[in-house]
Amino acid sequence: MRFCKLQATGNDFILVDARTPSVIPSEAENLAELARDLCRHHFGIGADGLILVQDSEVANVKMRMFNPDGSEAEACGNGLRCFVKYVVENVIAGKVSLQAERSNPCLTIETLSGLRKVKAYMSAGKVSEVDVSMGVPQFQPDQIPIKAKVDIIPILDYHLPIGERRLAVSILSMGNPHAVSFLSEPVPGFPLAEVGPKVERHPMFPQRTNFEIARVLSKGKIEARVWERGVGETLACGSGACAIAVAGQLLNYVGEEVDITFPGGIVTVFWDRVGEVLLSGPVEEVFAGESQT
Repeated sequence: MRFCKLQATGNDFILVDARTPSVIPSEAENLAELARDLCRHHFGIGADGLILVQDSEVANVKMRMFNPDGSEAEACGNGLRCFVKYVVENVIAGKVSLQAERSNPCLTIETLSGLRKVKAYMSAGKVSEVDVSMGVPQFQPDQIPIKAKVDIIPILDYHLPIGERRLAVSILSMGNPHAVSFLSEPVPGFPLAEVGPKVERHPMFPQRTNFEIARVLSKGKIEARVWERGVGETLACGSGACAIAVAGQLLNYVGEEVDITFPGGIVTVFWDRVGEVLLSGPVEEVFAGESQT
């Protein structure tokens, strides 16, 4: 099985062209097991997720993404950016013009959370940066989903009990659930490894949740860390960046466009409070290889 490993602001993924059924098993249990095996650091390739390229009847191509614990993710912004680079350069190159650097192909990607429009920016025949339309944020409890009665929507600064802590979290969906907590102190000192798993599996979230901590530096800058559902702490998170930016706007902390600095790098998020959230950032191929798994 041939694969490529790509990273977007430190979020790394294993990409496999699965359009031919014989390349990998198609049963859900086998795909979950494959993701667990391949994503293991030290014993496998090591990654934040396994991404499969499949044919689509409603878009240019279909993306499926599996977390290291074997669960399938509905949405993954940084994974989408890696997916676009892989697809444009390796899989559907015949469908898009790569003859000139000014040719920046636009594609539609089918995902578990719906269709996503993307734009790839070319440099010397390679994709260097990708814009992803991440969809419209969802705020209704059944859309996130959460098990809680709330009086005001969107859910901002909701007091979530975590042991002796009471976290103020803003809760929304970017195609997958997010709980965002804004801090007054620098984010590196927050005990994310301790608190993250408890928030992820809090009974309030029937499908678990991603958890982001963030500190506003200015109207256009935020620093953040993330605990991803089914993964753990990662160096960045695309959908998490979007959730942070949306919550920050609704709390009047930031403007329409904001740079979010994760340990793995910087992404830019734009939202006009009406339409889809736009995620932008660089993407790189790490290496390609062949797995015997």
